[in-house]
Amino acid sequence: MPQNRWPIAKEGLPFLIPTVLLTLFFAGMSWIFLTIPAILLTLFIAYFFRNPKRKIPALKNIILSPADGRVVHVGECEEDRFLKQKALKVSIFMSPFDVHINRSPATGQVVETKYHPGKFLVASRDKASLSNEQNALILETEERFKILLVQIAGFIARRIVCYAKMGDPLNRGEIFGMIRLGSRVDLYLPLHVRPIIRVGQHLKGGESIIGYYHEEEKNAD
Repeated sequence: MPQNRWPIAKEGLPFLIPTVLLTLFFAGMSWIFLTIPAILLTLFIAYFFRNPKRKIPALKNIILSPADGRVVHVGECEEDRFLKQKALKVSIFMSPFDVHINRSPATGQVVETKYHPGKFLVASRDKASLSNEQNALILETEERFKILLVQIAGFIARRIVCYAKMGDPLNRGEIFGMIRLGSRVDLYLPLHVRPIIRVGQHLKGGESIIGYYHEEEKNAD
C-alpha cells in the first residue's frame, strides 16, 4: 500500500488550501483584524492533520500501538462480533490534539473490513465501542493469528477514513487510515500477547509497543 510521506495528511488539504488562500487574501488587503484569526485557523488545521515521521521498532514478536492517544482500557473480554473468542482489548482515546493517523500494529494481510454507521457518543465512554459509527478491520499476521482493529468516531468526529481493503498487505507501522477530531481505536489481540501498557498511559501510533508474544504461547492457544 503506498505511503503518505507528506507532513500533512491528504485529507487535510481540502481544509488547509482554502484557509491559506483566504489568509493571503486578507493579508494582501491589509485586513489585520481578519488576517490574524485566519493565520491561527490555518496553523490549527495544519497541526491537526500533521503526519509526523515515526521510528518503527525492529524488534521481533511485538505489537505496536495503532494510534496516538491515551489508554482508557486494558483487559480481557469476549469478542463475539468478529473474532468469536476471548481477546485482550486495548482502547486508545484520541483527543483533538493527538495525531489522528492510524497505523498497523503488525505485519500481515487484511482479511476482512466492515463499516457500521452509528451514533456519535463521547469516544472515551464504553458504550462508544458498540453504539458509535465505526469501521472494523481484521488483520491476519505473518504468524497466522488475527488482530481486530476498530476505528470509532467520537462526539466531534464524523468521518472515518480507511485506505486498507480486503486482501491488502500491511507492514508493521504502515498507515492504514485516520479519524477526524476526537475519536478512539479499539484493538483486540490474542490472549498470548502480554501487554506492557497501563490505563492512562499516552501512546504514539507505530512507535509505542503495546505488548509482546512468544511462539510457544501462540501455539498453546
